Amino acid sequence: MTAKMVKTKVRREVGELSLLFEISQILDESLDLREVAGPVLKAISTHTGMLRGMLTLLNRETGEISIEAASGLSRGQKERGKYRLGEGVTGKVVETGRPLIVPRISEEPQFLDRTRSRKGMHKKDISFICVPVKLGNEVIGAFSIDQIFTDDASLKEDVRLLSIITSMIARAVRLRQRAAEERERLQEENLRLQEELQDRFRPSNIIGNSKAMRAVYDLIAQVSKSDATVLIRGESGVGKELVAHAIHYNSHRASRPFVKVNCAALPETIIESELFGHEKGAFTGAIAQRKGRFELAAGGTIFLDEIGDLSPATQIKLLRVLQEREFERVGGMATIRADVRIVTATNRNLEELVAEETFRQDLYYRLNVFPIHVPPLRDRKTDILLLADHFIGKYSKASHKEVKRISTPAIDMLMSYHWPGNVRELENCIERAVLLAGEEVLHGHHLPPTLQTAEASGTGHTGTLQEALDGLERDLILDALKSSRGNKAKAARALGISERLMGIRVEKHDLEPKRFHTRR
Repeated sequence: MTAKMVKTKVRREVGELSLLFEISQILDESLDLREVAGPVLKAISTHTGMLRGMLTLLNRETGEISIEAASGLSRGQKERGKYRLGEGVTGKVVETGRPLIVPRISEEPQFLDRTRSRKGMHKKDISFICVPVKLGNEVIGAFSIDQIFTDDASLKEDVRLLSIITSMIARAVRLRQRAAEERERLQEENLRLQEELQDRFRPSNIIGNSKAMRAVYDLIAQVSKSDATVLIRGESGVGKELVAHAIHYNSHRASRPFVKVNCAALPETIIESELFGHEKGAFTGAIAQRKGRFELAAGGTIFLDEIGDLSPATQIKLLRVLQEREFERVGGMATIRADVRIVTATNRNLEELVAEETFRQDLYYRLNVFPIHVPPLRDRKTDILLLADHFIGKYSKASHKEVKRISTPAIDMLMSYHWPGNVRELENCIERAVLLAGEEVLHGHHLPPTLQTAEASGTGHTGTLQEALDGLERDLILDALKSSRGNKAKAARALGISERLMGIRVEKHDLEPKRFHTRR
């Protein structure tokens, strides 16, 4: 080997090492083969005499091989470069998994030139090298380049270099693919465990799978095993009592009594006796000793609903129970220990009641140890259909009917309504609808008028917006004139407008204030 040949070989090896180093850096920047293909082709073009290069990928579903990235090709040429397995040089390489060298493309009948990118060039001077891209034993595509023909030895060296490059790409893709698969597996495992925990701690008596309700389930799971006092807050009809049930029946007191007290339903004169009991003769009508709710709940849980409606006197006595865990019956002297877990609920704003001094601040802090807010139904709309299905099953069975589904218009009505009465209102609506339903389908006309839309009830407004506003204005002016017995000045003041404007509006709507003068 001559000195010139040695020098050329050394220069080539240095260039190859520089190219491979640059490609390794490119591969470190992205996880996606499609993202690195372009920069890799650009690097090869810079370091070698490549005229153009292509990365083709195989679509396993369609069996089509298409160009994913290219250097030296226009968009139209890329779109034309499509092959089937075994078709042309590229299709053959992908099918066999072995590289191919075409020294002169003009002499190779299998070279199809689908891209038509070699027009106007001497094809006898162009060489085509194509090597497979493999992930393990699976061929996922091919890497190919065009270059000016030099000699067979150089072409074999180019095949070796391209094979190293595609091996680097495949290895990087494989590692990242495994990392992505492991990440996906961990994410799936995490989701599975979350669902398992949710299922484990989801109370069987509560229906709902919305994000808002899952947060409630988490709080129930956290507090159930303790004896902490719980304050359940939320609007009327959201299911606060069900949450109290879930706390009790998931606690270590589950086998002991669960006693409910509605503080708003008990008259102030008897609520103390109801809560703490009384001795014989304690007051008129107390003909025998009677145990109160706290005694009946011994070892278990007492649920005080509507706690915000307690009288100030009863609040003081309840505060003692919370602080000292003891009480006396009305008219009694013996102190009774209160081994009972206290769960309370209210739909009132206790902070405002404290500020108004109608609810004791010290009692509020004693009750608010572990607050749980139950969201209104409008904030958990994904649960509406689950609840509706449950109530349909419940009331279909009770009324000996077989309502099996809800029509789409009825579903739309349920989902668009704001549900001020929450779950209780939904239950009442479904009970009514089931009773009215004469077939297996619950339709929109079975729902109460409050849920009816203009389209469903055929009462949609047909006029323009201006006509509707004029009608409303006329009605308001008429009402004001009736109240003022036809006095335009007084009616104008009631509506907050000037007498001049009132005169203009009366004239506009052709009204006669005098006809109201005699009204008494």
